[in-house]
Amino acid sequence: MSSDFETYELDFGTLTADITNKIGRIPKLAGEEKTQLVLNVDKQLEEVRELLEQMDLEVREIPIQSRGMYSSRLKSYKQEMEKLEKDFKRSRIAYSDEVRNELLGDDASSSESQRAHLLDNTERLERSSRRLEAGYQIAVETEQVGQEILTNLHSDREKIQRSRDRVTFVLHSAGCYNSASLSATCVIMLDGCHGRDC
Repeated sequence: MSSDFETYELDFGTLTADITNKIGRIPKLAGEEKTQLVLNVDKQLEEVRELLEQMDLEVREIPIQSRGMYSSRLKSYKQEMEKLEKDFKRSRIAYSDEVRNELLGDDASSSESQRAHLLDNTERLERSSRRLEAGYQIAVETEQVGQEILTNLHSDREKIQRSRDRVTFVLHSAGCYNSASLSATCVIMLDGCHGRDC
């Protein structure tokens, strides 16, 4: 199971390195070449999102005692992804400003105002995404606790059932089980079973 996670980690490292390189090139390009690079990076970011989802599923399947280490690694990858998306959005905004200036003339104050507005909206979206991620994490942890409780309840039920079966066996063996009233011997036997295995 962890080997699958590590395979995803390698893919994640390769993809994010390539994306980082391309994001750095976006502001230096123009025209169709720049447009194609933006589309390419957008597609690669979607692949990274899918990788993170797969890694998240793998972490859920790892035994609880080993899960902490993988959860921490996944958290750092998600933070790296957030930074990549933020850098990409900024590079696209710069790209959009450049095209607007070419078409409408060099209106720097208007462009800066629009850029500031877009950055502000981007920050709000990122804060909302972080809140959603925190809520999702709480839901996952609650599910894990619930699963542990169900496992414990199942174990307790099996213990109770085994004890009941032993008492039934002792009563049958002593000929007490089908009696209309328990004999003194049966009562003594039952008292002896109380608090220990019969």
